[in-house]
Amino acid sequence: MQLFVTGIGTEIGKTVTSAVLVQALGADYFKPVQAGDLDRTDSDKIREWTDCRHVHPEAFRLHTPMSPHAAADIDGVRIDLTDIQLPTTENDLIVEGAGGLFVPLNHEDCIIDLIAELNIPVVLVSRNYLGSINHTLLSINALQARNIPIFGLIFNGKPTPTTEEIIVKMTGVPVLGRVEEMTKVNQKTVAAAAAKMRESLKFVPRKN
Repeated sequence: MQLFVTGIGTEIGKTVTSAVLVQALGADYFKPVQAGDLDRTDSDKIREWTDCRHVHPEAFRLHTPMSPHAAADIDGVRIDLTDIQLPTTENDLIVEGAGGLFVPLNHEDCIIDLIAELNIPVVLVSRNYLGSINHTLLSINALQARNIPIFGLIFNGKPTPTTEEIIVKMTGVPVLGRVEEMTKVNQKTVAAAAAKMRESLKFVPRKN
C-alpha cells in the first residue's frame, strides 16, 4: 500500500500523522520536497519518533523555509515533477507532502499535481480551527475534481464532534482514525497512537 499524506493547510500535523501511520503499518517513509530546516528535517523526525527501517532520501532539499517554488528559485533549481519518483520498496510506503494541496512546487505545478503524477491514494489530515470545515471541504472537492482517490480522513487533535460530523456527512469520506493531542512527541507517544491507528486500519480495505 502506498499513501500520500497531505493536509488542509500548513501546521496541521502531517508529520506526526505520517509518523503514526509509518509505525502502525511498519511502512517506509518518503518526503519528496524538504524546504528549510535541513538541520532537523521531517525525515529526521520520522527516524527519531519511529522504528522506521527505510527513510528514503528527499528528491529535493531546499535551504529556505518558504514555499517550495520560491525556495527552489533561491537555490537556483527547478522542481520538475518527473524528477520525483516513488522509491522502490516491498514495504508499505507513506509519502508526505509539503503544506496543503495548492502549495506551488514550481511556477506551474502544485502539490495536487504531484499527487496526480504519482497516482497514489491520499490521506487527508484535518485539524479543527475556525475555518477548518471550509478548508477540509475545499480540499476534498479539489481531489475529487481531479479523480484522485481519497483513502480516508484523519482528524488531528482534540475531538470536535460538530465539525467532524458535518465534514463526514457532506463528503462521505471514511474516517481512518484520530491522532490525539500529544504533549510530547516521541517514540512512546507515537507508538501509543500507532497502536490505536492500527486497530482502525484493520477495517479498511488495503488497496494500492
